[in-house]
Amino acid sequence: MPAPVLLLDGASMWFRSYFGVPSSITAPDGRPVNAVRGFFDSVATLITRQRPDRLVVCLDLDWRPQWRVDLIPSYKAHRVAEEVPEDSDIEEVPDDLSPQVDMIAELLDAFGITTAGAPDFEADDVLGTLAAVERRDPVIVVSGDRDLLQVVTDQPVAVSVLYLGQGLARATLFGPAEVAQRYGLPAERAGAAYAEMALLRGDPSDGLPGVPGIGEKTAAGLLTQYGSLATVLAAAADPQSSMAKGVRGKLLAAQDYIDAAGPVVRVATDAPVTLSTPSDILPRAAVDPVRVAELAATLGVGSSIARLQRALDTLPD
Repeated sequence: MPAPVLLLDGASMWFRSYFGVPSSITAPDGRPVNAVRGFFDSVATLITRQRPDRLVVCLDLDWRPQWRVDLIPSYKAHRVAEEVPEDSDIEEVPDDLSPQVDMIAELLDAFGITTAGAPDFEADDVLGTLAAVERRDPVIVVSGDRDLLQVVTDQPVAVSVLYLGQGLARATLFGPAEVAQRYGLPAERAGAAYAEMALLRGDPSDGLPGVPGIGEKTAAGLLTQYGSLATVLAAAADPQSSMAKGVRGKLLAAQDYIDAAGPVVRVATDAPVTLSTPSDILPRAAVDPVRVAELAATLGVGSSIARLQRALDTLPD
């Protein structure tokens, strides 16, 4: 079996590292580096376990794209930091995490590990696009965001999601069969059905209201019974269908939301993604070892960088 390409949800991983590694982990000058250490330790673990030949860290160049807000104004509205200039949406991030994101970016660049982003798109869209265009190797998307379960597929290559909801040590690998089984969705279109279920169910953490009165189980049941969101809505519009009157009324009343929410909930698969390196092949050693050594010493993360190098040493050339 070909070695997989790992697509890492950068923000998801360093947020989890920040909250999962003690803040007492600091650089020699006292700056917090808990997220830096946790992130690179996690990358080393992933390389050891998954043995990828290619790896991309996917970035949020726009965490709350205006085109999504135009469709659903409540989208991520509760995450906007208070007291920011008009017409400017800044995500609320812990004060000592933002500098660490810059440190992580510097180390990734010095190591030659590929990052990817797309203007006006979220990291989810970058992950979804790279997964959708892959034609050679199996893909493993690594994230703590359940929204990405919609990208699982068997064709044209296998795309699975390593879900970090309970941490890396208890990560769960989801393919189409696992998504279908966990959520009671049609197996033949598990990824697409997950997105449709999420649209109907809503997601308070993203400011998506969903269809009032339609929870996860009801949404999954409708999709299994009728096959897709389009056929669910067709049944709701058909007074002769067997759909329960109460469910029909809820769906018809929420038609405007359903129409608007599709592009908001669905991960883009055609984002204009740009890679930071000519190739996403995972380097077997730092492309700039002097700079890596200097950064590791300055930040006090030498042990994490050494662990990353040991993981790379186990991969075939």
